[in-house]
Amino acid sequence: MIERAATIADESLSVVLSHGIIGLTEKELRDRLDDEMARRGSDSPSFPTIVAAGPNGFHPHHVPTDSVVDEGDMVVIDMGATVGGWMSDMTRTVRVGTTSAELEEMHVLVRAAQEAGLAAVRPGVTGREVDEAVRAVFRAAGVEHEFVHGTGHGVGTVIHEQPILNRSCETALMEGEVVTVEPGLYREGVGGVRIEDLVVVTTTGCRILTRTPKELSCPPSAPTT
Repeated sequence: MIERAATIADESLSVVLSHGIIGLTEKELRDRLDDEMARRGSDSPSFPTIVAAGPNGFHPHHVPTDSVVDEGDMVVIDMGATVGGWMSDMTRTVRVGTTSAELEEMHVLVRAAQEAGLAAVRPGVTGREVDEAVRAVFRAAGVEHEFVHGTGHGVGTVIHEQPILNRSCETALMEGEVVTVEPGLYREGVGGVRIEDLVVVTTTGCRILTRTPKELSCPPSAPTT
């Protein structure tokens, strides 16, 4: 059911982006995502959907506003579905048209850090060790201070469950657990980038449940009403 919830979120994001997002407010984009998940069988969003466009991406838990998605924005979208009480969680950062070199560099670093975090997930590894794999990438680039939260958390019938993948977690991951890997960078006045996958811990590593591509751009045309 968690995997089904993840698929609903994937499909819903794809459909909404395919219609274009330029000119939508963050609230309108959130509502479209929530409505699409419901149409595809989600009982409810697994948490309040986050849409943060442009400089608003600086806030990891931004509450959608009437800010309008515009050319040159990076838009952070954090969403999840619920099926039979079981939840999913994913984040993608969407380019809108041509984004700045600074934002592109942030995206490259987050992508590299997320890959390092995914590679670290396996039974017996502690949450701290997964978090450190992510932080090492940011530290080498001199931007660790812009990563202001932990690397991930467990997901099940509650959206934030143990284990918590952060600097203080000495709990070892176990085969069959479902966790997120979600590093991000947040720069005031510029915006934010976060990439999050939902994964199942397997015997030798992890299986990724989130299928949405990590390089996303919206269509060039404005959405029709």
